[in-house]
This record gives sequence, C-alpha cells and structure tokens, in this order.
Amino acid sequence: MAGPLTSGKVKSKVNLSKKNFAIIVAEWNAEITEALYEGAWSSLIEHGVKKENIIRKNVPGSFELSLGALWMAEDKKIDAVICLGCVIQGDTPHFDFICQSVSYGITQAGLKTRKPVIFGVITTLNHQQALDRAGGKLGNKGEEAAISAIKMLNF
Repeated sequence: MAGPLTSGKVKSKVNLSKKNFAIIVAEWNAEITEALYEGAWSSLIEHGVKKENIIRKNVPGSFELSLGALWMAEDKKIDAVICLGCVIQGDTPHFDFICQSVSYGITQAGLKTRKPVIFGVITTLNHQQALDRAGGKLGNKGEEAAISAIKMLNF
C-alpha cells in the first residue's frame, strides 16, 4: 500500500536534472535504513534527478542526522537534504529523547539554511512496523521523503 505522497509521479516546475540532493543515512537499523535509501534514490532517479547529483553520506545513528543534515545543507551546491533513519522503541525512555531531538534538529537545519531538509525517520514501536514502512505493506517512507523534497523545491 502506498502512502499519499507516493501515489504517482510528481510534476515538477523545476528542472530536477540540475538539482543536487544529499541523502543522509543512519547506519543504526541498517536493514531498514538501506531500504529507505533505495526508495528515496529510486524515486529521485524516476523524477529525472541525475545519479551524479545524488550524494549519499552515512552517519552512525539517527541522532547524528541533524548535524549531518546541517553540514550538507550548508554546502552551496546542495539544493535539498533527505534524512533517513529508524528509531525503534525499547524498554527505556531513550526512544522519546532521540525522536524529539532528531525531529527538532532536522527542523532547525532546514530553518537555518532555508533549504528543504526532509524528515525521513521511521519511529516505530517494533521491528515489524519499521519493515512495513520500509518497502512493506505501508509503502516506503524513503520514497515519500524524496517526493517531499521535490515538492518543497517546487514550493
């Protein structure tokens, strides 16, 4: 099942073949984040972004996405940044602190640089919910993040 952002190809007012995208990928929960990356990358290519205009950078975990996003968004050659991560709830409040910090940090990176910095972080209660959102029955949130980046460039 595709989400509302993945229903069909987006008609872009901007020439996406001339736009540069950074995709920041958290290494923690790699099975999930790699699937998110594949969804984002494939969607960008499908919409006319050139392979050489997609830069991938890895960070250790979702917490580090904010700084990685800021660094990439500060690069004058980058037009949009897509942040991909996965935080799965455990037995401690660690989940809440990470999710809140990551969402705030990614938001701040976009506001500070005035560029689209997209939150493509899955926050789930268990591993199966993450799989469902990384190419499973609920679509691929990486693909949706790429669509959001394209839509923001068209804003």
